[in-house]
Amino acid sequence: MNTADLGLPVDVPSTALFTDQYELTMLQAALAAGTAERRSVFEVFTRRLPEGRRYGVVAGTGRVLDAVENFRFDADVLGFLRENAIVDEPTLKWLASYRFGGDIWGYPEGEVYFPGSPILRVEGSFAECVLLETVILSILNHDSAIAAAASRMASAAGGRPLIEMGARRTHELAAVAAARAAYIGGFATTSDLAAGFRYGIPTVGTSAHAFTLLHDRERDAFQAQVNSLGRGTTLLVDTYDVTEAVRMAVEVAGPELGAVRIDSGDLLLVAHRVRQQLDELGARDTRIIVTSDLDEYAIASLAAAPVDAYGVGTQLVTGSGHPTCSMVYKLVARAESADPKAPLDAVAKRSTGGKTSIGGRKWAARRLDERGVAEAEVIGTGAVPVALADRQLLVELVKGGQVLSREPLDAVRDRHAASLANLPLSATQLSRGEPVIPTEYI
Repeated sequence: MNTADLGLPVDVPSTALFTDQYELTMLQAALAAGTAERRSVFEVFTRRLPEGRRYGVVAGTGRVLDAVENFRFDADVLGFLRENAIVDEPTLKWLASYRFGGDIWGYPEGEVYFPGSPILRVEGSFAECVLLETVILSILNHDSAIAAAASRMASAAGGRPLIEMGARRTHELAAVAAARAAYIGGFATTSDLAAGFRYGIPTVGTSAHAFTLLHDRERDAFQAQVNSLGRGTTLLVDTYDVTEAVRMAVEVAGPELGAVRIDSGDLLLVAHRVRQQLDELGARDTRIIVTSDLDEYAIASLAAAPVDAYGVGTQLVTGSGHPTCSMVYKLVARAESADPKAPLDAVAKRSTGGKTSIGGRKWAARRLDERGVAEAEVIGTGAVPVALADRQLLVELVKGGQVLSREPLDAVRDRHAASLANLPLSATQLSRGEPVIPTEYI
């Protein structure tokens, strides 16, 4: 069973307080002014990609849908707001019956994006939409940053499997979200059991240095592990002397030994030596797994090494130097009344300093060249050109407050692989550069 289909709630009674106070004070003021029910359109986008990145990856959409469904102001939450005088009584009364009843459109999860891409569009009254800003940005900024790093690492790995093992390097709940995002980006497994339970991601793990140090001899540790987990297990061979440990590992497990793990030293040199030693000992099918603070550049540097899999922790869960995507949630259109038929007027921030935005309810499409390779991200506010009608990117996620569907995580992962494959080959280069395709506004 893939629990990604179940819409499991986060481990708190409500997501309503995963927000900034000014969302509620804006609501209070708008209710008092009579503008809270004006029909509004908010969009999530980023003005630029992290420095040197060629594309972004949409991740966290499924978690956003869960958060919107669980955005409820129950008695305890309302009591906290009342006791701390966050908002007045009329606002508390309004919040008590809050349920998002609008529509949400967005790039399907796993899709790539570029500067200006309307990654998510939230439509409804100002009041119901503005409250969701912080929680939506919190999820999308975190998960998309991890997925983008994972995607770059997967490209650098060139088809060799990647193991997500960063749980001990981040917040315990962030670790679960990071494992999910990493799987979307191309990682094969995770060490985090909560991620396996919640999202059905395959889990792996055998032993750490502590297990070897527990025993009187390294051989005793190897024997205990093989006796318990079988000859196909992975033995950690760099606690003491790697050469001696490899010899003992094969002696204990035989040529059927599943894998050895190397967690320190010059990984390129050590991997070559270990591969030669394993082959000489007859363990030609024994795999070599390397860990030790890897990032996409370190993985790429091991492309010529006899490495079979990589374990990545710290650099993955911190976005490999870019822990956020700088996504923003901006009001781009609003009506002068709550009337569903009232026309929407484009609105946008006009201040200087690089924080301007483009008003209007937007569509997005990806134009392909004659070979079927993406050549531009096209964004507009008017009619969609006929030539781009079948290349539109936004899909309907929520209608009238009801989530339309949830996808298995494997489908999201496959979508990302397909989306990345449709970009120019330079998208996977690790050298610094501009977005691999331009954004065009029409």
